[in-house]
Amino acid sequence: MLRWLLVCAFIGAAGAAGYFGYVEFEHRRQAAKSVPAAPKPVEVSYVEAAPEDLAVTMQFVAQTQSSQSVQINARVEGFLDSRKYVEGQLVRAGDVLFQMDPKPFEVALQQAEAAVRAQEAALTVAQETLARIEPLAAANAVSKKDLDDARGAVDRALANVDEAKAGVAQAELNLSYTTIRSPVTGMADKALQQDGTYISFSNSALTTVSLVSPMWVNFSVSEYQLTDWRRETQQGTLKPPANGEFSFKLLLPDGSPFPNGGVVTFEAPSFDATTGTFQVRGTFENPDGVMKPYQYVTALVSGFVRPQAIVVPQRAVHQSQTGHFVWVIDASNKSQLRPVEVGEWQGTGWIISKGLAKGDKVVVDGLIMQPNTVVDPKPMTKDSSAGTESQGN
Repeated sequence: MLRWLLVCAFIGAAGAAGYFGYVEFEHRRQAAKSVPAAPKPVEVSYVEAAPEDLAVTMQFVAQTQSSQSVQINARVEGFLDSRKYVEGQLVRAGDVLFQMDPKPFEVALQQAEAAVRAQEAALTVAQETLARIEPLAAANAVSKKDLDDARGAVDRALANVDEAKAGVAQAELNLSYTTIRSPVTGMADKALQQDGTYISFSNSALTTVSLVSPMWVNFSVSEYQLTDWRRETQQGTLKPPANGEFSFKLLLPDGSPFPNGGVVTFEAPSFDATTGTFQVRGTFENPDGVMKPYQYVTALVSGFVRPQAIVVPQRAVHQSQTGHFVWVIDASNKSQLRPVEVGEWQGTGWIISKGLAKGDKVVVDGLIMQPNTVVDPKPMTKDSSAGTESQGN
């Protein structure tokens, strides 16, 4: 009986121990579930801030203009026979644009030539008369007055010949004016007068030819921009070109680049009082006439340099109610919010005027919602940068 009681006691103790062991195990298992797992680092790409001298490109809306626009006028009166050019097409210097009726001017030339012959005949008579009188005057057979009259007649005849020859030159000039040629190579506008019209000095304008190479491009600089440039130049954050020459490239309306660049050749000495802008003009070659006068283009002007500037991709810069900021990666691979001051855009980059230093790791791509986020930083490659930038364009 005693043995049976001992066996029962042993079994009861073992069961109790098993039960309490199970309870402890379950308690620990539940406690382990309630402990949050360590957060997985957020994968981000970054660029390292690297100050360098940066060539600054400034973008302006611009408009082309012919560097020489010539109004073609008739220089004599008469009937317009015909137009010899195709309206709106390129003409070369010396090409015939219009032909006026030459017949009246040919007749006038013939009359002038006849007048020359008549005066030359009169000169011959006067010279022969003088040749006869001079020996007689030497022998005192005629008076001195007769000799003077003969000499005067020769002088008058010579003058009349010169006058008649000048008439021929004028008649030839007037005849040449009936063939109206282009003085420059350029685009010929529409004809202002039709064939058969009588042209007088009141309606002498016939068309306009605009030089297409070299061509001008005009754009405006605001008073604020000029003030900023002067201030930054004085502060040393912006350096003008040493030779004072600014160059530019052009983008066509579809965004494609024009093959020929140019240089700025004129800066207006004063502001436009109505717009408050400073007029600037550049000159470029346009040999094939691709650019047309008064066409809108984009001018990319270069020449300024920003010493030791820091540029980051535009998508790395964020904005809040308090201003612009970037995410930087600290030594513990955690994200930190960094307020920055920004300058102008530079291509697909953004100049950081204040807030970053050399070596700062700036997050470009990756989802960061708050400071102290643990990150897995990956340096951004040029290939991935270029791919993303091309999409931005």
